[in-house]
Amino acid sequence: MEFDLTGEHSKYSYKLLAGLVVPRPIAWVTTLDETGIVNAAPFSFFNVLGTRPPIVGFAPGDRAPGIPKDTARNIRRTGEFVVNLVDESTAGPMNMTSAAIPAGESEISLAGLNTTESLSVGPPRISEAPVAIECKEWATMEIGRNRLVIGLVQRLFVRDGILDPETLLVDTDNYEPVGRMEVPAGYCRTTDRFTMERP
Repeated sequence: MEFDLTGEHSKYSYKLLAGLVVPRPIAWVTTLDETGIVNAAPFSFFNVLGTRPPIVGFAPGDRAPGIPKDTARNIRRTGEFVVNLVDESTAGPMNMTSAAIPAGESEISLAGLNTTESLSVGPPRISEAPVAIECKEWATMEIGRNRLVIGLVQRLFVRDGILDPETLLVDTDNYEPVGRMEVPAGYCRTTDRFTMERP
């Protein structure tokens, strides 16, 4: 099968790309609104983009054409956000925070979560998350109706037991990240892994 995503098949871009480019890590982003209420929302168009300097990027789609989601609006106003990563123990609460709720309410309360104060940015991290990445906005780029947020990583928090304290390598027995799979509701566990030595 072949698709022209610049022409006749462009309306299928999301379904095809979000379904085929998998698994994707999930950025569970916390920001602060104008009144200090914590907004938490998951985004699967996300990844680490480099390490010198350390940067991450995620793409929060618009709520409606030309109207940014609360996460993007909060970041443009404050220039700060936290990317919390998702594991099996937090998958359910993460999914709950994807619900549309009235302005002035926090997804944190809705999902029964807790927050911990960040050290380098205003928005707090999600206490239950296995990893939290404090970021300052480097740029937000608008490409057509896409919005790409690039963040400079300031500080990293990792739950005890995930990293070997000597090597700083991940202990895969203690880290069970969840990935995003096919739309509309597919996810995957990462418990079936294998290694290949580089040639």
